[in-house]
Amino acid sequence: MNPFWSMSTNAGRKRSDGEEQGGPGEQRSSPARPPFGKKQLPSIPKNAAPITKAASPASSTQSANGTHASYGPFYLEYSLLAEFTLVIKQKLPGIYVQPSYRSALMWFGVIFIRHGLYQDGVFKFTVYIPDNYPDGDCPRVVFDTPVFHPLVDPVSGELDVRRAFTKWRRNHNHIWQVLMYARTIFYKINTMDPLNPEAAVLYDKDIQLFKSKVVDSVKLCNSHLFDQPKIDDPYAIRQVQHSDVVLWSFPPQL
Repeated sequence: MNPFWSMSTNAGRKRSDGEEQGGPGEQRSSPARPPFGKKQLPSIPKNAAPITKAASPASSTQSANGTHASYGPFYLEYSLLAEFTLVIKQKLPGIYVQPSYRSALMWFGVIFIRHGLYQDGVFKFTVYIPDNYPDGDCPRVVFDTPVFHPLVDPVSGELDVRRAFTKWRRNHNHIWQVLMYARTIFYKINTMDPLNPEAAVLYDKDIQLFKSKVVDSVKLCNSHLFDQPKIDDPYAIRQVQHSDVVLWSFPPQL
């Protein structure tokens, strides 16, 4: 049995309104399930170990405010499990995410864009979740290959998530909202305070050149879909090609 909460947002499902339909050559191929024992929760980094020393006034205040400080990794694990369950229930269109095999604080994902300026784009990304979640900053979203977009850093590939979540509020903000925001930026272009000034200027001043660079960016991102994952993890999302058929390799499900 898969030791993680191995479920998907079913990005490739058929939708009644025709939105986010998969291409005729897209199929899913999942590897054989590893022979694990009973279902477990993901491991948590050592720096999230339970607190055993006497709590300081600050930490006492945190506990009184309902933070997870006094619960240690157990609260973090179940918080992330609840978040992933919410992602599944939302059935986000065109998005697939999967927690890492090695750490519940890292999720792998892919976004399929079916129309608009970034049509036919397939963008792989990684979500990095703070180890004091849900009380810290908002999760980070980093694209494997930097996308030509005003809100994406052209060097690191990181999406400017903070503009949408200036202050992360527990029990109000959720990871599924971050994922939906990462998809929305490809349909609604915002050029205010850009991470990529060139993209912002071209969108406002020369839309044709902007479109040309977007097409080149989409082609570049798609050309790297066959690369080995940058992070060595058995649950990283892979794409392989057999003859003229493209097979997406997603982690095993429960």
